[in-house]
Amino acid sequence: MNLFRISWANLRDRSLSSFLSGLLMALGVTIISLLLILNQQLSEQFTKNVRGVDLVIGAKGSPLQLILASIYHIDAPTGNIPLAEAMRLTRSPLIKSAIPLALGDNYKGYRIVGTNAKYLDQYGAKVGEGRVFNQALEAVVGEKVARLTGLKLGDEFAGSHGLTAGEGEEHGDKKYKVVGLLAPSNSVADQLILTPVESVWKIHEEEEGEAPKPKRSPMMPMMAAPDESDSTAQGTDDPSQEITALLVKVRSPLAKLTLPRAINDNSKLMAASPAIEINRLFTLLGFGIDTLQYIALAIIIISGISVFVSLYNSLKERRYEMALMLSMGATRAKLFGLLLLEGLMIALIGFGAGILLSRLGLFLLGQNVQENFHYDLSALTLLPEEGLLLLGTLAIGLLAAALPSLGIYRINISQTLADE
Repeated sequence: MNLFRISWANLRDRSLSSFLSGLLMALGVTIISLLLILNQQLSEQFTKNVRGVDLVIGAKGSPLQLILASIYHIDAPTGNIPLAEAMRLTRSPLIKSAIPLALGDNYKGYRIVGTNAKYLDQYGAKVGEGRVFNQALEAVVGEKVARLTGLKLGDEFAGSHGLTAGEGEEHGDKKYKVVGLLAPSNSVADQLILTPVESVWKIHEEEEGEAPKPKRSPMMPMMAAPDESDSTAQGTDDPSQEITALLVKVRSPLAKLTLPRAINDNSKLMAASPAIEINRLFTLLGFGIDTLQYIALAIIIISGISVFVSLYNSLKERRYEMALMLSMGATRAKLFGLLLLEGLMIALIGFGAGILLSRLGLFLLGQNVQENFHYDLSALTLLPEEGLLLLGTLAIGLLAAALPSLGIYRINISQTLADE
């Protein structure tokens, strides 16, 4: 007696109830699986890109907005800050290094970031072709930007005002030249166009009809410890020169606690801690994720109840068939296993369909995230947590099938055959 073929035939015979039970199981698995993937991918992206940044200093406003704009490049900045005041703060003995950021333009929706070469070191990004920029209007292009826009070494392009495609006018009078292409780093640098801070000043100063400022690199010394600064940092008190933010690394854990309060209370700038703000964000997201997971778990349990009801009714309808099989030599253990197998098959089909639906949902969601934020969401392999989800799904299927299957041991063969 082939239990698998008989179980499959029984499921096909009860196709509607089997389909509904499997569908409920699949929906619950889909929701939980999708939430697990999103939580894992978001945690990985947020953790990886914030590594090595203790504080972000920028214009006053929302601390979370400042973090999202300056580190993850998925929000608008809170504003610009005077270069002179930023330089004054970096002379603090509590600050080990600071990387400048100047935002405001884009190319085909990819942000152009004014910074210095230390930004590449921060994210472990290496130049795959060409070299690092060393003067205004030279640009190094992230791997994803080059791949999706077709930019290559030696190309010239004009940025557009604003942070998203089509938001502002193109700066057609001054063009950037691609001098380097980054190798893939699986970091936020992949989706950015990097250029010296002076490029941003030069384009916007001349756009407004001002005379170009003398060429200098005031931001480079800011990467060193304050006691290592040199004379090139002098003479940078021009009030027209602004940056968007500083990515700061401090000298001690104590500085992480004391420096933000000192800056926020005693200056016109704002210091935000990425660790604090991202933890706050995940706490808010975590409440919603936990709620959805509980709902999904309830759906899976309901699907288990559906399997129980389906098999219970099936056993009542098939009592004569079961009694006949017992009279022909089948053991009660085999019939018990037959019904258990039906529950397992429904659970397996529901789990498999749920995993496929979760990957489809991730693909559709990833298209939207890629279009709006230029981040990739993908997961082709099973997460360890999904292995536990499989075990839980099978357990619910087994339990739902085991309870009605116990009725096999209560069938009176002679009476059941006589009644029919």
